[in-house]
Amino acid sequence: MKKIILGMSALCMVAFTSCKEDAASKVNSENVAVAAERDANAGDFPVMELDKTVHDFGTIENGTPVETIFKYKNTGNSMLVVSNIKSTCGCTVPSNYTKEVAPGQTGQFTVKFNGKGNGKVSKSLTMTTNTEKGTEIVKITAMVNNPDAANKAAVQKNPVSTTTRTSTKPGHEGHNHD
Repeated sequence: MKKIILGMSALCMVAFTSCKEDAASKVNSENVAVAAERDANAGDFPVMELDKTVHDFGTIENGTPVETIFKYKNTGNSMLVVSNIKSTCGCTVPSNYTKEVAPGQTGQFTVKFNGKGNGKVSKSLTMTTNTEKGTEIVKITAMVNNPDAANKAAVQKNPVSTTTRTSTKPGHEGHNHD
């Protein structure tokens, strides 16, 4: 039994030592250098610094289109890439955004809001980036003055009744007892 175990051990040792030589000869030193550089830069994300994270349009009339510009600077050491900007609804449209920003440079995008609504309105825009967080969020707000919506709400809250009450006592159907 000992001879079998000793023989298997020797066979395994020969097999493992022969694999090491083959594996080492297959490693491309150029790939090792590229991987080492990649690993050294792995934690070196671009850093996005926004000029503002919230823009308040103040009080606007319902249906008045407004727009603003958000600016951002790459304060990191690698290229900043903005791959997408999405809004929470179709009434807020981001456009003309700078997709690539070199270290130390700035980019920007425009946000157009159609000014629809009533009262305090807040919309978020999500920027998809190659920063460490992966997304950056900015917001726009406005106080939308909508007299039509205010009047409609007042009517719904206090409707004027035009119906006539009738008695539910037997024998008094259809008689008004006001």
